[in-house]
Amino acid sequence: MSDQIKHECGIAFIRLLKPLSYYQEKYGTALYGLNKLYLLMEKQHNRGQDGAGIATIKLDMKPGSRYISRYRSMAQNAVADIFGYVQNKFVDIQNETPELMKDTEFLKQNVSFIGEVLLGHLRYGTHGKNSIENCHPFLRQNNWMTRNLVIAGNFNMTNVDELLEQLYELGQHPKEKADTVTVLEKIGHFLDDENQVLFDEYKKEGLSNVEITHKISESLNIAKILRRSAKDWDGGYTISGIVGNGDAFVLRDPSGIRPAFYYADDEIVVAASERPAIQTAFNVQIKQVKEIEPGYALIVKKDGTVTQEMYREPAEKRACSFERIYFSRGSDADIYKERKQLGHLLIPQVLSAVNKDLKNTVFSFIPNTAEVSFYGMVEGLHQYVREVQKDVLINNKEQLNDEQLNELLSMSPRVEKLAIKDVKLRTFITQDADRGEMVAHVYDTTYGVIKNDTDTLVAVDDSIVRGTTLKQSIIKIIDRLHPKKIIIVSSAPQIRYPDCYGIDMSKMGQFVAFDAAIQLLKERGMEHIIEEVYEKCKASLLLPKEQIVNYVKDIYRPFKQQEISDQIAKIITPKGTVAEVEVIYQTLDNLHIACPNHSGDWYFSGNYPTPGGNKVVNKAFVNWKEGNNQRAY
Repeated sequence: MSDQIKHECGIAFIRLLKPLSYYQEKYGTALYGLNKLYLLMEKQHNRGQDGAGIATIKLDMKPGSRYISRYRSMAQNAVADIFGYVQNKFVDIQNETPELMKDTEFLKQNVSFIGEVLLGHLRYGTHGKNSIENCHPFLRQNNWMTRNLVIAGNFNMTNVDELLEQLYELGQHPKEKADTVTVLEKIGHFLDDENQVLFDEYKKEGLSNVEITHKISESLNIAKILRRSAKDWDGGYTISGIVGNGDAFVLRDPSGIRPAFYYADDEIVVAASERPAIQTAFNVQIKQVKEIEPGYALIVKKDGTVTQEMYREPAEKRACSFERIYFSRGSDADIYKERKQLGHLLIPQVLSAVNKDLKNTVFSFIPNTAEVSFYGMVEGLHQYVREVQKDVLINNKEQLNDEQLNELLSMSPRVEKLAIKDVKLRTFITQDADRGEMVAHVYDTTYGVIKNDTDTLVAVDDSIVRGTTLKQSIIKIIDRLHPKKIIIVSSAPQIRYPDCYGIDMSKMGQFVAFDAAIQLLKERGMEHIIEEVYEKCKASLLLPKEQIVNYVKDIYRPFKQQEISDQIAKIITPKGTVAEVEVIYQTLDNLHIACPNHSGDWYFSGNYPTPGGNKVVNKAFVNWKEGNNQRAY
């Protein structure tokens, strides 16, 4: 998208089901698991560039031997930095005693990160400080092996205050107010509780403490621990965790908001946030990679048993549609088709806007992420051309002379690449005036393909959030080509409401659609609606979240979509622009046609999948009205 927004995060989980010697013999390396973890993370680097981390656990280590390793990085290329750090562990061995690189038992006993259970995380920080302490995986340590816990996830909880209060009631005192801490401590508490229950039970049977330790490891009920821990979570989440003994899990929220995929065979269990990462890293077909079902946890016991167990009653599936529009990599077969369909479905609106005049219209796209939608639009344009040609040739061919026939057969959409992002340009000057001038040149353009004051330029963007890049850079630059009209086409609907499940869109004032609606209310003497919504939203914050409704919908209710689109066009048109500017948005109906299995559309529709979402949107409006520039959860 032309306005960059952040999104957290990506996970990569691997459990080796065979002894390390098996992978050495079959694949020629004891580092098989680490190599695959690197691939999984590198193939998901789009999901997090603020930091990364890995953790590994070695199974069946003797007491006194280190069995948990963790390393996190905030380097510019964090994944490469992490695996460079790990690789350095083997440099001396490779140089001095290379034969030991094949001795898996030696490596396991003497080198960190050589383990059977591996967990990786890529972080995009939507809020808070970017520090190493904010990077996953998080570690909860204990001298009891089965009380150690490592977690990493792609999640945001809307009810952190409520969850913290529950921890206080349990007698805990968390070190900070963050959903990562509350999740870690909540699972950790019930992990401790399960350990104690099992200890007391086996103690009554007369077992020794050493025997009890082994029995607890065998008997831990991971699904039960997760049921108790997640009972009151409100948010979107995919969370992976490893217990110190090697038990592991990957769970997905009951609405399926955040994505989670897995693959399992007799050698390995792997899970990740994106399906193509698994396909590429393990060379498996798309049908072999499964989704973790909403409300379920993929559980891998220390003995290698793999199950998928329900830990919370699934709700209506509301998988995030923004994953399909923008965040997930387009190398996924289904996502690629969906993005093309998003572009194709815009054809009727676009043709109407250009009066079906393809001769004097140039089609292009703005950021690279809009390219696939653009392909879909171009396919739709060619289909339209074929239909026009077919109709004329069937019904009017006798009336055509040679010149008209040649013109008909040469009819084709004019497709050009006009906006090119100059990634080397840095807006390093701090003064506002200078910075604005520099921002205006972040994109460059291709000259000589537009007929001055004659052509209409249609530019596809995958979504428009704030509209600032359009106003400060893109429209200024393409207006220099002297088109008669500029039409910005968004393959996504209008973003009207904040996200609270992992996308960096938490404040009402960030959305150009909201700004347009507020301007229209003021222009038409309807300011009372703003005040009424404010009072309703403020009063609703005193209610339990389950009783709250989204009152911010009333801000948009008086207007048709096109009225707001027209106002957005005015907002994003820079002063001095010569060409007429129009904005076209995807419709919600078409979004659901293109992405039928991902109905999560709360940022467009205001229909949140959890009660906490309604509380967040009302709080966000109150914050905006009161000039409070803080997130609403």
